[in-house]
Amino acid sequence: MSLAETPGSPSLAPALGSNRVIPAAMEADPADQLKVRRIDGKDQSNGSLGCCGWILVILSYFFMVITFPLSIWLCIKIVKEYERAIIFRLGRILPGGAKGPGLFFVLPCTDSFVKVDMRTISFDIPPQEILTKDSVTVSVDGVVYYRVQNAILAVANITNADSATRLLAQTTLRNVLGTKNLSQILSDREEIAHNMQTTLDVATDEWGIKVERVEIKDVKLPVQLQRAMAAEAEASREARAKVIAAEGEMNASRALKEAAIVISESPAALQLRYLQTLTTIAAEKNSTIVFPLPMDLVQNIMGAGK
Repeated sequence: MSLAETPGSPSLAPALGSNRVIPAAMEADPADQLKVRRIDGKDQSNGSLGCCGWILVILSYFFMVITFPLSIWLCIKIVKEYERAIIFRLGRILPGGAKGPGLFFVLPCTDSFVKVDMRTISFDIPPQEILTKDSVTVSVDGVVYYRVQNAILAVANITNADSATRLLAQTTLRNVLGTKNLSQILSDREEIAHNMQTTLDVATDEWGIKVERVEIKDVKLPVQLQRAMAAEAEASREARAKVIAAEGEMNASRALKEAAIVISESPAALQLRYLQTLTTIAAEKNSTIVFPLPMDLVQNIMGAGK
């Protein structure tokens, strides 16, 4: 049948137009679609098991009763103090949240459970080659401490929370340090670690992960840059040493000037200084002793000779 529009037939344009609009109206924001699939930790499963599901559950209870007490070993499980168990019944998380620590009950045929470790976990961030804001290549590594805060989110919202946290820590380290200068990286490690912790904590909140602490371990510079910085530091130290030596010479000259003024006021003080110098030389057991003569005596002798 031809779909060509005839003068007496109704227009098909609105219908065809509506067919084109429906997919566009059904499109949603990817973030909204992601939120639909996410579990918020409070309402784990609003849908019922359905007729077939309840039949399977009833059969499972019946099987457990007729095989009692042997089935008790399959139905009772134990989790430790630092663990929590997420129970899935026919693929749905049971209401009530995570179970444990201690004993909990599962059906042998319809229930399965996943254990989650709630202890703090630490891992090293591999050395990352980072180009700083002032175009310097450095290698930086660190360490991250985190723990599972919500066991249900850690199981239902992500495949492997540990691997995802490790990868996110590496990218966050590169992103944060890429906006810093070399001097800021070397001096503001605590601030950088705090910024990384805040960024990671916000990003992993939907995974039920709590980032407790982030530390920058080591910052490795290129060998040429290390030599240049060492040469610059050595030159700076030499400059400061010369300034200090010049200041010492100036202070010494002022002290000598004041001493000369004091000695010139009393001729006997100069003779006492001569004797003190002789005493100091004699104490060192030198074979040669230099005996100073007063300049006025030398001048008188030279004048008499002329």
